[in-house]
Amino acid sequence: MVFVLVALVVLALLASVHRYVWRRFVGDTTAPGSTLRKVGTVAAFVLPLLSLGAMTSGRIGAPFWLQQVLAWPGFLWLACLLYLTLALLVGEVVRPLLGRVLARRDAAAAARTATGTGTSVPAAEGAVATTANGTRPRTEELVPAGPPLPATPADRTPATAPPAETEAEPEAVRDAEAAAQAETEAKAAAAPGIAHPSRRLFVSRVVGGAAAAAGLATVGYGTHNVLSGPSVKRITVPLAKLPRAAHGFRIAVVSDIHIGPILGRAHTRRIVDTINSTSPDLVAVVGDLVDGSVADLGSAAEPLAGLRSRHGSFFVTGNHEYFSGAEQWVNHVRELGLIPLENARVELGGFDLAGVNDIAGETEGQGPDFGRALGDRDRSRAAVLLAHQPVVIHDAVEHGVDLQLSGHTHGGQLWPGNYLAELANPTVAGLERYGDTQLFVSRGAGAWGPPVRVGAPADITVVELASRQA
Repeated sequence: MVFVLVALVVLALLASVHRYVWRRFVGDTTAPGSTLRKVGTVAAFVLPLLSLGAMTSGRIGAPFWLQQVLAWPGFLWLACLLYLTLALLVGEVVRPLLGRVLARRDAAAAARTATGTGTSVPAAEGAVATTANGTRPRTEELVPAGPPLPATPADRTPATAPPAETEAEPEAVRDAEAAAQAETEAKAAAAPGIAHPSRRLFVSRVVGGAAAAAGLATVGYGTHNVLSGPSVKRITVPLAKLPRAAHGFRIAVVSDIHIGPILGRAHTRRIVDTINSTSPDLVAVVGDLVDGSVADLGSAAEPLAGLRSRHGSFFVTGNHEYFSGAEQWVNHVRELGLIPLENARVELGGFDLAGVNDIAGETEGQGPDFGRALGDRDRSRAAVLLAHQPVVIHDAVEHGVDLQLSGHTHGGQLWPGNYLAELANPTVAGLERYGDTQLFVSRGAGAWGPPVRVGAPADITVVELASRQA
């Protein structure tokens, strides 16, 4: 029942977001009945269906070729939807500001036009000048000095007749100016911001175009980050119990490879080559290796057989292994030369290396068992624990672990997802201390869902252990 309610809430949220995106990108920028509006409306229905298909096809056992067909457009659209929505929300702040700027510009232009029409009356039409202080000059002041001209019959006007036409003209000019100014102010007051239809359309297209460019460019950048492969990071972790002989021991930590419908054999090969280039003493594969069955992805995982290190490669399960057939994958990686640590421990020259199953295995009776992995060990020796999820750090502290190596968080993968990841995990990425135990969390080498990383670059980390006795 709870799952159904959550699913309904998620679907309602997706529908609301898609409606908002359609309105801003299509409804506000295209004419009703136009080809662009029809295409945009069809896309608003098809793209979310592709996303739902991408997310559910693997869980319902759809053919692998169909999963691959749906994965690229479906998952990429989810990333596009996120960043297009964020860009549009920023645009909501810009939209009224731009509208006001355009309204003031139009009002100023209209005022200049009205003023120019009212004052630039040619003299031939009988315009009467005013003096510097704004008063009408006397008639004799408008006539240049010189000998008087003989009067014509038309000019013989009785001396008592008032110059009515001459007096009325300035009043008409001033009335025209006042009327034009009042009309301009009325239009500005009646249409503030972006109320004018043409202005509103212009603002919608400018803001929508900028949001589309920003959102799609962000997704393109994030996709390049994933497809170009993980980078190598190096950190040094001092351990109080590590003997001098083990000083400088290097563990290549890789997590969240997520081999699946999108990231396949070439992705695995890039990771193996990158790990081997660091010449590690040990390789730790810390869960979420795959998103799919051995039957579909076994060949894509085969490059793991090429991992090279002095003390071997070790593997612990992540939550996605339990969605994909954990027992079959444990057997498969063993065939590829990796050593699964299923609630188990091995003693190396300078420290104990332990591994626990992921907590998702509890649904199959195969959850983490710290007592079995660490209960009877010699606590005078340093202990390094492989555990997929950082949340088990408190169990590690209780069992005297010196260093826990984890993944699972992807560093948030898609900003601002890191803030959500912080709510569910004690550490999202990097090295932190909890009592006498240190926790290192890798951002992972692959991606789940959208093959996009923004603000959380993929990495393989070489952890160099340092002895305080050295």
